[in-house]
Amino acid sequence: MADFGFNEHHQNEMINYMRFARSKTVLRLKTIDSCFEELKDSRLVEETFTVDEVRDMLDGLQVVVRGEVETELINTAHTNVLLLRQLFTQAEKFYLRLTSDISELENRELLEQVAEFEKTDFKTPDKPNQESSKPKLAPLNEGGVSELLNKVNARLQEETDKMKAKLRTLEHRALSALDEKTKAERALKDLQKVQGEQKLLAHSQEISCLEDTVAALKEDYEKSLSANAASQKDLQENLISAKHELLRVQEQLSLAEKELDRKFQQTAAFRNMKEILTKKNEQIKELRKSLQRYEPDE
Repeated sequence: MADFGFNEHHQNEMINYMRFARSKTVLRLKTIDSCFEELKDSRLVEETFTVDEVRDMLDGLQVVVRGEVETELINTAHTNVLLLRQLFTQAEKFYLRLTSDISELENRELLEQVAEFEKTDFKTPDKPNQESSKPKLAPLNEGGVSELLNKVNARLQEETDKMKAKLRTLEHRALSALDEKTKAERALKDLQKVQGEQKLLAHSQEISCLEDTVAALKEDYEKSLSANAASQKDLQENLISAKHELLRVQEQLSLAEKELDRKFQQTAAFRNMKEILTKKNEQIKELRKSLQRYEPDE
């Protein structure tokens, strides 16, 4: 089979048209043959004819044959116009603009290729009910447009489903990040609370010890005051020194508390927790930007 560069469907459509054209040609040739047979049966009944009689018969035959050939040529041109109308109508339904090159209709190489195709593909003998088994042209309706729209809708629905799935994944990741951030903040607060309770307990113990010391000194002072009035001045000085020591110790405790806070912030646990919170905040910012790209109105 000659290869015209068509797909299988278009190749079959071309074969159908060529079969149609061949059937019309055979029918017209039979009509022309019948013209000659009619002339033989109706006029050629004598053995001798004059020149005028032969000329008259040939002129009549010429008129009849010319009329048959002219009718067939006109009908073939009109049939081709109807075929082009079908093709253009189908093309316009899909917003296509077809063009034709009239000069290619006289391309001898292509014409020989078509003739070779007709010889090879129509060389088989006729079979019974062959016409009924031939595929027919699909009717011109909205099926092609509907099929195209269905395909476009299916593709758009598939893309929408993918976008929804991606959006759900982003939302799940955002919720997971928020949960992790909440857990990290809660863990940091718990850690700070434990550290604070430990510091308060240590401060309370130190203050309790100092208070006990002051109380003991005061008790000793009162005992010494009652026992020996002469040592009152020394006891007062000791009491003042003790109060000064208490203030100094309290100041040292305050400095120690600040130093403890500073050291705690420099610990690996605090830095790791702070880095985790920083990363989570950055992830949340990126997720929010992603959500804004997909749902800018929300």
